[in-house]
Amino acid sequence: MSYGETLRTRLEASEPLVCPGVHDPLTAAVADHVGFDAVYMTGYGTSLSKVGYPDAGFITMPEMIENAANIQERIGVPLIADSDSGYGNVTNVVRTVREYIRAGVGAIHLEDQTFPKRCGHTKGRQVVPREEAVGKIRAAADVRDERDESFVLIARSDARGTGGGSLDEAIDRVDAYLDAGADVGFVEGPTDADEVRRVGREVDGPVLYNFVGDLGTSPYLPLDDLGAWGFDVVIFPVLSTLATIAGVHAAMETFADDPAAAMRDVDERFDAAGVGSLHEFSGFPEVVAWEEEYLPETDQEKYDGSLGDDLTDK
Repeated sequence: MSYGETLRTRLEASEPLVCPGVHDPLTAAVADHVGFDAVYMTGYGTSLSKVGYPDAGFITMPEMIENAANIQERIGVPLIADSDSGYGNVTNVVRTVREYIRAGVGAIHLEDQTFPKRCGHTKGRQVVPREEAVGKIRAAADVRDERDESFVLIARSDARGTGGGSLDEAIDRVDAYLDAGADVGFVEGPTDADEVRRVGREVDGPVLYNFVGDLGTSPYLPLDDLGAWGFDVVIFPVLSTLATIAGVHAAMETFADDPAAAMRDVDERFDAAGVGSLHEFSGFPEVVAWEEEYLPETDQEKYDGSLGDDLTDK
């Protein structure tokens, strides 16, 4: 099955699909090693890791596509990727969806913010008129139907977080996007458990919850409650980004005091992770296998007498 087909099958399960957030192929490889049914590519983490700026419209569509393609290539489960607002108007959306499908990911979510957009849990967001947003979702759905019917289209509304935005408006918009051809609805920014419960019960179709933790306005909630309220997908977008910043910061602080001790500590924690050596985790055994299979024997003599990490028996 394609990743889209795999994802659609999983969405039919009775319990929510839980997706850890990753920001690059390395963190995606870690998630894949642990084992999940799908993973989520964060736009915030992608922007911060690739260009060093926050999720405020600094990163471009080709940069997001490249990251998504590299992540999906590295893992064996479907990737749900952030596609922001489609990077422009409806014509930009057409190309954006085509490019994500060509990248091979299982799904994207597309939002109704103005361009350039910003993180869905910051002040200053604005949304385009509903008619324009519906047109963009219709265009995205038509591209899906033309290029890959299994591809999953998630439609997000940020109307709750705009100036004077109401939950009713956000739910109505998401229902309109589902009517326009989206597969899953996504109301960004409900502010408490009662609002989350309303979203899960009132959106007329499959629905996603964005579990952002302390970064945003939406509350911590038990997964059992989210499932009972009707949520089909739960994403944890900044998981890898926060873990990376916190972990590297702690290591650097130790390193500043005692570099050798910091390196020993990192080595020990890496060994405890159970992923093998860095060479093994990164895929060097596969590289050696390719060389043994396809290189002329004379070219494989480079292994003779060399020292390494037991990556070859030569």
